[in-house]
Amino acid sequence: MSKDSVYDYVIVGAGSAGCVLAARLSEDPAVRVALVESGPRDRKPEVRIPAAFPKLFKTPYDWDYSTAKQSALDGRELYWPRGHALGGCSSMNAMMWVRGHRDDYDAWGEAAGPEWSYDAFEPYFRRAERWTGGSGRSGGSGRSGGSGRSGGSGRSGGSGGSGSSFGSDGPLWISPPRAVNPTTVAFLDACREAGLRELTELNGPDHSGFALTPVNQRRGRRWSAADGYLKPARRRRNLHVLTESRVRRLELDGTRVAGVIADGVPGKLIARREVILSAGTIGSPQLLQASGIGDPDDLAKVGIEPRIESRGVGRHLQDHLAYAITMRCPEPVTLTGADSLANVGRFLLRGRGPLTSNVGEAVAFIKTRPELQAPDIELVYAPVPFVNHGLTPPVEHGITIGVVLLQPESEGRITPKGPGVGTPPFIDPGYLTADADIRTLVAGVRRAEDILAGRALAPYTSGPLAPHPGTVDDATLARTIRAASETLYHPVGTCRMGSDDASVTDPALRVRGVTALRVVDASVMPRITRGHTHAPTVAIAEKAAELIRADARR
Repeated sequence: MSKDSVYDYVIVGAGSAGCVLAARLSEDPAVRVALVESGPRDRKPEVRIPAAFPKLFKTPYDWDYSTAKQSALDGRELYWPRGHALGGCSSMNAMMWVRGHRDDYDAWGEAAGPEWSYDAFEPYFRRAERWTGGSGRSGGSGRSGGSGRSGGSGRSGGSGGSGSSFGSDGPLWISPPRAVNPTTVAFLDACREAGLRELTELNGPDHSGFALTPVNQRRGRRWSAADGYLKPARRRRNLHVLTESRVRRLELDGTRVAGVIADGVPGKLIARREVILSAGTIGSPQLLQASGIGDPDDLAKVGIEPRIESRGVGRHLQDHLAYAITMRCPEPVTLTGADSLANVGRFLLRGRGPLTSNVGEAVAFIKTRPELQAPDIELVYAPVPFVNHGLTPPVEHGITIGVVLLQPESEGRITPKGPGVGTPPFIDPGYLTADADIRTLVAGVRRAEDILAGRALAPYTSGPLAPHPGTVDDATLARTIRAASETLYHPVGTCRMGSDDASVTDPALRVRGVTALRVVDASVMPRITRGHTHAPTVAIAEKAAELIRADARR
């Protein structure tokens, strides 16, 4: 007797995309859906506490990847945290809901067809969103020192505005920050002094300017894709969620993907209709390669029998690289010491106080050259010295401006190190291998220095904190960037979608060369966005669910 389990759809990975797909596809009671997640359930208390997200790094909730040595970053191997639990990265990220710029999606439209252009794709953001900021600017001046009293002058560059850019009844709660640090208010004032555009809505089609950061929170607590999509859907009898069960390979019947082989599951998980990979920018190409789908040369080198040639698998890897300007703060008002017993009590009892901070409380999107049509640098403001991914607890008060390269010319790739998924792949982002990228980052740091030199931030800055050396010449700054920059956690592109035959996935996200297999996650992005990747990944999954249901009706 066969021990195989039969479903209509088998979804691999319960991250930002997988949770959406599991919920949307199981809305049809006539289909059976399996969602297979290699990590545990999202029960750790730090998942709920916004400011505690770095405490999830290098735990069982994290894949804890490292890159290859980066030749343009002084030969350093960079740490790449990636979510490894229900909710994936949405259970351990900084909760920033930042869609990106219109031009990002119009470029997708050029690569993969007009249905991926901004005007066609934007409704899928709204479908996901439940904006809770009300009308008018969000947050007020926030001169509360993290007390949670966010009223005041209203001069905050709030992220919500009238809410017209947001959906109002989707599964993902989005709100302004509950407790705005006084140094964050000063940063916004400094942006205004510098002549930047004050945004009343961060997520409109053109986000050039500055604002508070909209966050995925409900009543001061994290609201992940698992919270919004998966947990309500788990009550359905036709949805089967497996945790701590890693998919080892795809089961191919000729060129058709029939199902998957997973740990802890007797037999196979058979998919009558489709297998959908939502394992992320690292996991999805790794699983394709382990199953014999990829560049035959890469596969043969590690003993994998090539089954389907797809030379683009693992290529076109892009990520946002960030350099942190850290400054000492003479006033004891930052998030240093935010985890005091009193603040823990305020958070647990009322969902208030500095522990509700997502750390990246405000952003500014800027152009380093006037002729640019869209921003090429993001400034992320944190009212704390954010060093070593937050793994090194701050010992004194300070602030950070993260200078983020939004549109890198550099690309990298992911290739297998061994014949199975048990060996982490070779991750080479190729950071700063294009000369233009370092020039843009240097220009971005100069703009950030101008903002820091303004009157508004003067009461909160008293000199640089290591590893930032302070104001130096361009050559020294470039060397410092190479020695100290880190990922902003946004890898994309390794299963690129497109209308061209060289793309891994077609405009409907079906893997070329096989049938009954799609990839639905950040790996399909043809180009990295000028924003953060959680929001577009959710919207990709919303659109994919619609595409999958349409194919099933044919």
